[in-house]
Amino acid sequence: MPPHPTRRHLLTAAAALPLPALPALPNATATTATTTDQIVDRLRQLERIHGARLGVFAHDTGTGTTVHHRADERFPLCSTFKPLAVAAVLRDGHDLAAAVHYTDRDVADSGYAPVTGRTRALTVAELCAAAIEFSDNTAANLLLRRLGGPTAVTRLCRSLGDPVTRLDRWEPDLNSAEPDRETDTTTPSALARTFARLTLGDALPQPQRARLTAWLRACTTGAHRLRAGLPPSWTLADKTGTGAHGTANDLALAWPPHRPPLVLAVLSTKPATPTATPDEPLLAATARLLAATFS
Repeated sequence: MPPHPTRRHLLTAAAALPLPALPALPNATATTATTTDQIVDRLRQLERIHGARLGVFAHDTGTGTTVHHRADERFPLCSTFKPLAVAAVLRDGHDLAAAVHYTDRDVADSGYAPVTGRTRALTVAELCAAAIEFSDNTAANLLLRRLGGPTAVTRLCRSLGDPVTRLDRWEPDLNSAEPDRETDTTTPSALARTFARLTLGDALPQPQRARLTAWLRACTTGAHRLRAGLPPSWTLADKTGTGAHGTANDLALAWPPHRPPLVLAVLSTKPATPTATPDEPLLAATARLLAATFS
């Protein structure tokens, strides 16, 4: 369970972070055929061991090398939509200091409110921090309400050239993750490219990019996912997602020491088992494989 946040923590989380410009991820430039086959074989082996469907898109922004597996197959978004919603708030110029009041019903209906459950008013900035750092569902729903509903995330993605990623429902319904559902889904490739545009590219002005990335760096929910498999010396800015059918996702920027970042989208689900536990060790094992590949 993530640690309990404080109001001071939410107010001070947005320290600036220098970021290189990256207009968009190029078309995938894979590693050599032999290496690619070996990596894909390892990823398929992980799928068999864990009884899961695994989607990976990993791009080294320094070398242009890309690793991908099921990268154009749909997976449930779950809470990986939250940085996209926050980016829409930042891009639309909402007053981050504005107070947002909400009700007991708002909290109860969301299903998860580690921050918003402790009060009944927060600023827009505090809601953004709560949604990303603690995956607070009430905070995310309140941001979606300000944006005009879940489809605002879809519109943001379309405006960035992403024809795939879509959000249709509110928390917590969007996490139902049924097999073959198209609503509330994305692909690893589409999500990674949109995430790169928002955090490294020109989709947001630099101050907003820095604020978004600072919130992602402060995320508390991913210690047992990609973070667990990456070297301790790497810096991570990420957002997890969790849903039914054992769905476990992690969307991240990962900085090896003294190198440009990697863009990582690792999505997983267990379609045959609606009550399966989200498989965090699968994501950690995938991260170890990717770290070895890109080292």
